[in-house]
Amino acid sequence: MPGILNVYALPKLVEPEELLGGTAVVIDVLRSVTTIVHALAAGAREVIPCAEVEQALRIAGRIAPGQVVLGGERGGLAVRGFDLGNSPEDYTPDRLHGKTLVITTTNGTRAMAHAQTASRIFLGAFVNVSALCEQLQGHRAIHILCAGTDGRFSDDDILLAGMLVDRLQRRDGLGHLLNAQAITAQEMWLHTFALPLALGAEKLEPERLAEALCDTPGGRNLAALGFDEDILAAARIDRFAIVPELDPLTFRIHGSIR
Repeated sequence: MPGILNVYALPKLVEPEELLGGTAVVIDVLRSVTTIVHALAAGAREVIPCAEVEQALRIAGRIAPGQVVLGGERGGLAVRGFDLGNSPEDYTPDRLHGKTLVITTTNGTRAMAHAQTASRIFLGAFVNVSALCEQLQGHRAIHILCAGTDGRFSDDDILLAGMLVDRLQRRDGLGHLLNAQAITAQEMWLHTFALPLALGAEKLEPERLAEALCDTPGGRNLAALGFDEDILAAARIDRFAIVPELDPLTFRIHGSIR
């Protein structure tokens, strides 16, 4: 029996009940998931995602001083009073090692909350795509949720979803039934780059992928704010072999090395 591989270009396009018993993959390339992968690679003990600023402040306030880092953004900019914004390369070992990161973002952490009914929840970005594909081996019902940008489709997330669909289908011998959005995402990925690049036969350089990411709603927002380096950081395919997993019961994120 083939498995199921669904893509949802926005979280609101799937009802939480449809995720029951399945594996959710939350994608937010620019920048929430990319930042969380960086934080875990820097030695963060755990990550607590929050949908709202007030919730993040309340949770951080319960953790001992010196043991918590408060990060995130609204409108792309760091929240006043927070330790860090949402720039991935600001999440360094000297700031994060051994500490709890409490983070809230405009799109990504809200998408994570939407996926809470799934049995397992993984987080994906270009920086950990191969490790994520390996983690998904054997999962029969996979639902990929794209965070989008301010409630709109954003091709940066859909491109990654398409890359995941293509890799999983080729690895598993077309072993999944795809919904319409999964087919569209895969076609977008395969038509955005020359086939040797899209299929992994040739290396897709970060600068080339960053060009494509810049030409998306999320990318244009970041470029307008001067965060071009964040886009390049998000385009470094397989920089890390860490797969963040969000526990749907405790709503804490930990990372496993693949």
